[in-house]
Amino acid sequence: MIHANLVRTQAANLCDTPRDGYQCAKESSHFWGQYSPVYRVDSPIPDHTPSDCSLTFAQVLSRHGARDPTMGKTLLYSTLITRIKTNVKSFTGKYAFLASYNYSLGADQLTTFGQQQLVNEGIFFYERYKELTKEHSPFVRSAGQARVVESARNWTQGFQSAKLSGGRHQRHAKSASDPYPILVISEDDGVNNTLSDTNLCPKFSSAGGSSAQATHLETWVRPVLKRLNSDLPNANVTAHEVIYLMDLCSFSTISATTGYPLSPFCSLFSEDEWHSYDYFQSLGKWYGYGNGNPLGATRQVGWVNELIARLTQSAVIDHTTVNHTLDSNPATFPIGEKHKLFADFSHDNDMTNIIAALGLYNGTSLPVDSTVPAEKLGGYSASWTVPFAGRLYVEKYKCSSAQDELVRVVVNGRVNELKWCKGASAGLCLLENFVSGLSFARAGGLWQEKCFS
Repeated sequence: MIHANLVRTQAANLCDTPRDGYQCAKESSHFWGQYSPVYRVDSPIPDHTPSDCSLTFAQVLSRHGARDPTMGKTLLYSTLITRIKTNVKSFTGKYAFLASYNYSLGADQLTTFGQQQLVNEGIFFYERYKELTKEHSPFVRSAGQARVVESARNWTQGFQSAKLSGGRHQRHAKSASDPYPILVISEDDGVNNTLSDTNLCPKFSSAGGSSAQATHLETWVRPVLKRLNSDLPNANVTAHEVIYLMDLCSFSTISATTGYPLSPFCSLFSEDEWHSYDYFQSLGKWYGYGNGNPLGATRQVGWVNELIARLTQSAVIDHTTVNHTLDSNPATFPIGEKHKLFADFSHDNDMTNIIAALGLYNGTSLPVDSTVPAEKLGGYSASWTVPFAGRLYVEKYKCSSAQDELVRVVVNGRVNELKWCKGASAGLCLLENFVSGLSFARAGGLWQEKCFS
């Protein structure tokens, strides 16, 4: 839970702000794949409220904040550093820091910086949707893992702090208690949960992501290996260990309270190499959990069907991952005119499933034998979609130019064009067309056909 000692001055907070996210050393920090701290992505379509419209509904789906490596990765990183320090006799130049470096990262838990990210996000949500907050409070749900629940709590504290201070950019919560109740949904195996995979689709496999990454790695890693092993004699770094060293750039940086300065691991690699790394991570998400996986979209169509219910103020219709015990109870799944603000908290892989189920990047294709920038992929990359504290907004508007309400999806500041939506313009889609365009999710995806056979 966020503590008062996280209060930061405006000067110390220049790297990471509620509106723009992380903006320091953009030439590398914006290319750390899913390990990037969230940052505001440039949008060809302005993301402010259209001039003739008023907001009537807002839903955020957020990834948890920056964390330590997973336990499995922290063991691999620690072993690698120990071996390098044992085998290499001297460290000079940009490697000099390794002489006194000792691996000390934890495992799985939010960092202090990651906690602050979600406080910032709560502040930004309040400021973005201030008009609706005058009469409506957010209904908050979280997947059950500790770092996700803690992120949800940090978000509620940031939101409430901003509300109590009138949006005057207060950077911490005034109370250690939860200002809003949080519905926590278990991540235990077999539990229906639209915010986290609980192995309900037994035929799902993410192996395609690793396969795509292995092919892509060979297109760029050899010169990096040659340089590292020349500069660090006897280190015997492997191709996958190049990725581990690049991972440590992000994880070491976000272990600092303010997420700055950048870790010296970052300077071991060039700007072009960071672009290749970012695309490598994007391939892992795309083919492991997203559109490139035959069951990627199917795995979380349940969340999309819950979204449809909230947008249309109707009962949830789903036979996949929805927890009907919760969703049939107004106390645990409220809908109607009194409920217009929603906040859900999840993981990067599940968000990638949901993004695929929403069809946001339909028509996009990611080659595995080259590096392609996000701008040429319709806005898709892991760092643009599911960074630490990444946020997807679904907004509904009443506009003078249309009889029906309009829906818009904004991913980390970038308005999605919704090309699959009939008649969509400037990212705005008629509610009826938005719902009808989600026919794949409404039909349950390939749940019956592919998850069990």
